[in-house]
Amino acid sequence: MKRTLCLIALLFAAMLWLKQPRGTSVIAAGAEKNAFTPDAIQWAAAPPDLQPGAQLAVLEGDPSATSGDFTVRLKMPDGYKVAPHWHPKRENVTVISGTFKVGMGDHFEEASMASFPTGSFAYLDPAMHHYAMASGDVVVQIHGMSPLQINYVNPDDDPSKKK
Repeated sequence: MKRTLCLIALLFAAMLWLKQPRGTSVIAAGAEKNAFTPDAIQWAAAPPDLQPGAQLAVLEGDPSATSGDFTVRLKMPDGYKVAPHWHPKRENVTVISGTFKVGMGDHFEEASMASFPTGSFAYLDPAMHHYAMASGDVVVQIHGMSPLQINYVNPDDDPSKKK
């Protein structure tokens, strides 16, 4: 009997979920800022320490804060490059869409980059020198501990320092 009641309750919940109009949420009121459907993510121009052309969405926390967790998404057009750099804190990266190419070291060498397709995950420990490139349109999700700081190996590569 209990098994039958559980099955009925489960089927009822599934039917309610299936009846939700596309783009709406079954999340309780007040939790709207804790969960996002893709169409609800708000994109803006990436910060000045990245080359123009990318877009950034802050999903959680404040990546510029002195402490705390953060989660951001970076949307890059085909061919977008990030010059060799490092971070003072661990960087955790998940490829949401596209193919993200990453290389290790102090010099950008496209031929030595590894390709990470949709669904890939990597973490880079502090001070690991690396560089990246979008192969096709790419979205990556980055999470870690604030502040998210980019230190370019060659200071001349820092777009925020260019006039």
